[in-house]
Amino acid sequence: MIQLEQKTAPQIAESIAKRVQKRRKERHFTQAQLAERAGMSFASYKRFEQKHEIAFDSIIKIAIALGCEKDFENLFATPQFSSIEELIASEKN
Repeated sequence: MIQLEQKTAPQIAESIAKRVQKRRKERHFTQAQLAERAGMSFASYKRFEQKHEIAFDSIIKIAIALGCEKDFENLFATPQFSSIEELIASEKN
């Protein structure tokens, strides 16, 4: 079920692209420089910043090029419980 405050996939993709762009600028990299460091084409990187479209392995390569690969360690790491009973049962296991 989608909650009212839940972001859509395009909104999340845009948010990630903006954060990557901000980090790229903090590191004083051009789009071409970051694309090269990530081992991807300039066109693919540019499409990511403009249209927020990218393959998963490419976003990982960008994260590595920016020194942010550890950010992926928490992706899906926190279990979600729908009830206190589920939490208690997970604690027992």
